[in-house]
Amino acid sequence: MRPLVATVDLSAIRHNYTMAKRCAPGRHAFAVVKANAYGHGAREVVTHLREIADGFAVACLEEAEDIRLSAPDARILLLEGCFEPAEYLRAAELGLDVAIQDQRQADWLLACDLPRPLNVWLKLDSGMHRLGFAAESLRQCHARLKGSVQVAELNLISHFACADERGHSLTELQLERYAALLTLEFDNCSLANSAAVLTLPQAHMAWIRPGIMLYGATPFAELSAQELGLRPVMTLTGALIAVRDVPQGESVGYGASWVAQRASRIGTVSCGYADGYPRTAPSGTSVVIHRQRVPLAGRVSMDMLAVDLTDLPQAQVGDAVELWGAQMPIDELAQACGTIGYELLTKVTGRVPRHYVG
Repeated sequence: MRPLVATVDLSAIRHNYTMAKRCAPGRHAFAVVKANAYGHGAREVVTHLREIADGFAVACLEEAEDIRLSAPDARILLLEGCFEPAEYLRAAELGLDVAIQDQRQADWLLACDLPRPLNVWLKLDSGMHRLGFAAESLRQCHARLKGSVQVAELNLISHFACADERGHSLTELQLERYAALLTLEFDNCSLANSAAVLTLPQAHMAWIRPGIMLYGATPFAELSAQELGLRPVMTLTGALIAVRDVPQGESVGYGASWVAQRASRIGTVSCGYADGYPRTAPSGTSVVIHRQRVPLAGRVSMDMLAVDLTDLPQAQVGDAVELWGAQMPIDELAQACGTIGYELLTKVTGRVPRHYVG
């Protein structure tokens, strides 16, 4: 088999979920497992967490159906709600919590003859302007839904735009807009994403929603996962599949963008952008071999990338190469590529086998 594997440490996910709960004593926590648990494998993550997690959050009904197979009794929240009227029937059959973010979704719900009422989360657009009601519209919808036969719990939810930028003025404004609606009667409230879980206790409410922190990556540009006490979950490991000597002045890779400034030893690694490693990673970006960092040499290819082994003479064909993990934090790679850890994790493609430990 091609020597490339994403090793997922399930004990690290458990540690990170427990840490989120410690940050918000007495609160419940939806573990956010949308997008195949950020690329880690939703069924495996949910199966491992279902005994300790208060609930799970997903983006859509298809994801919820998959999670329900692994967690028959868990509370599962549809963060974007339903996309057509018939989905409410399926949501009721599955026993889901459902977000409602506009009048259309509310009308669909009220027109349904459901086998059982749903836990509803009215979504407030508190300042992100992506989904949700304006404050006055939410008040009107609250009045329509309160006491409806289709509704069990009536809850309030919103989402921060800039909680990852500590001290941002919009965060305080969103908190104020959210708090202004707490004069209405809600059964539960939820506001805090990972960044707010870690740094904004005033946003914790009854339910928190840890996402990226579960997977051992940081939501902050200036604070590393290690500094936050998070444990990395995924280690992406390839291998050296070729080693060659390259004379001074010769180039490596597409576009001949890397030119040897000295007689060099170049290794080829079994990982490329079709596996999810970012093509935007510049020359000089680190990978780890024999616990030593070595730099990328030239452009990342679809199935391979090249590294400069000149200062690691003991490296040879077959040696393991850590693309990211405990020794090469994914957030460091993301920063070098001008992106975030979320994107890299969710872009690890299906052809990379996941190996579960812990």
